[in-house]
Amino acid sequence: MSLQTEVMTAMKTAMKAKDQNALASLRAIKSAILTAQTESGASEELAEEEEIKILQKLVKQRKDSAAIYKEQDRTEMAEEELAQAAVIEQFLPEQMSPEEIEKIVLSIIETTGATGMQDMGKVMGLASQELAGKADGKTISTIVRQKLA
Repeated sequence: MSLQTEVMTAMKTAMKAKDQNALASLRAIKSAILTAQTESGASEELAEEEEIKILQKLVKQRKDSAAIYKEQDRTEMAEEELAQAAVIEQFLPEQMSPEEIEKIVLSIIETTGATGMQDMGKVMGLASQELAGKADGKTISTIVRQKLA
């Protein structure tokens, strides 16, 4: 089942349950998918990698907004953003643990022969490709920095 079909099914369920938070999150996903489809000029299905990137972007936006709201002592708004992020994350593939990411990063460092921070771009490029959809870029970057420092 495509992501768009899954989202539509979940939207119907959220409407019946009168879950406004889930409904707002699902509408954001639908909107982002439709925007991406019209940008590419094709009305056909998006590739799974593109769908994952869209979902990750939406989750990151929600988490960043929540962090800003927390800084401003607007906890109710922050909780709403985090709840929406949780709804969106349901459609993402299982995320890897930091330990699993670390193993992959170490193997990439070993195969590329990276020795220091000057090789970070090379390692990040390969790690981002290999871990696409399975880990967020911030976590990957943090682990790469630790290992190359």
